[in-house]
Amino acid sequence: MSEGFDAVWRKSSRSSEQGHCVEIAQNMPGVGAVRDSKAPGQPPLVFRSGQVRAFLRAVKAGRLDR
Repeated sequence: MSEGFDAVWRKSSRSSEQGHCVEIAQNMPGVGAVRDSKAPGQPPLVFRSGQVRAFLRAVKAGRLDR
């Protein structure tokens, strides 16, 4: 992920104080990335931008709530 890209990571404003959350980077052309905030040195999951937008819409709509 670091090859040629400078990912700008952000956490949800609803992340827990213990840091149990994911971070997302959407500032790279054509792709978005997701990583575990507790393991930022591990490789992120990289998706096409449209896939990331669809995921975020599903989260915001509550379709992934248990």
